Amino acid sequence: MRYDPPALLPVFYTPKMVPPSDRSSPSPAKPAPVVASWLTHGLPIVVIEPEPATVEELSAAHDPEFVRAVLEGRSENGFGNRSPEVAASLPYTSGAMLSAARWVLVHGGAAAAPCSGFHHAGYDYACLFCTFNGLMVTASVLRREGKVQRIGIVDCDQHYGDGTDEIISMLHAHAWVRHFSAGSRFHRRVDVGPFFDALPRTIASMRDVDLILYQAGADPHIDDPGHGWLTTAELRQRDAIVFEVTREIGVPLVWNLAGGYQQEPDGSIPKLLEIHNNTAREWVRVFGPGTDPRAT
Repeated sequence: MRYDPPALLPVFYTPKMVPPSDRSSPSPAKPAPVVASWLTHGLPIVVIEPEPATVEELSAAHDPEFVRAVLEGRSENGFGNRSPEVAASLPYTSGAMLSAARWVLVHGGAAAAPCSGFHHAGYDYACLFCTFNGLMVTASVLRREGKVQRIGIVDCDQHYGDGTDEIISMLHAHAWVRHFSAGSRFHRRVDVGPFFDALPRTIASMRDVDLILYQAGADPHIDDPGHGWLTTAELRQRDAIVFEVTREIGVPLVWNLAGGYQQEPDGSIPKLLEIHNNTAREWVRVFGPGTDPRAT
């Protein structure tokens, strides 16, 4: 399959996916300023409104009663409340990932879904700002529809994707989901070398999957309150490796923002914006206009 870089790279975003501000974490509200920053910096992107995930689609990876209870305000979401505003945003958060995946399966290359709040959500529970696991929702829906046979999840958030593993076990999906969670193995400065040794080999081992989902977390940053361990330059190197190796093996990719908790006293997030801007710059460099098309 030949990949011809489009003039504009797709970002699946809508303000409907941004819940009300929560002072305990800047991460849920950051899609809006992140996308605004990409546009301000003149990155060659086009913003596409995602389709919201349906109850049936969310239930492909979750207990249907849990899904209905959260959306109807009868059960707590990942923020520990029953807010109807948060509930209204959730189908668009997972829907962004699913819409972006459907796009790249048709067009190839890589698309962005600037969302977070996925990998701690389990089969029938919400946890740590994660309500529905959009990674496994996307994987399960596409598998059910026959659009993919195998999916790779490259989770480079600071934290272990425990909810993702739990859902994989519940769905008996080990045979068709390859899950790499950097947070389960790498946490300290002494891990930098082993991490950069493992990352390209891990992605290259996924050359037989139909789609890769990449969580480009900002919380591994060394200044993050969550005790990160990578510098700004190393995070950008991480992203470059993911994009370059994925392009080399010819597998479509969707990436999201995942975690990141640095904010100023006034609530602004300049350090997070720098990290996410760098990820987007590497994405554009590898997959965007002006890159060399290659047979894949």
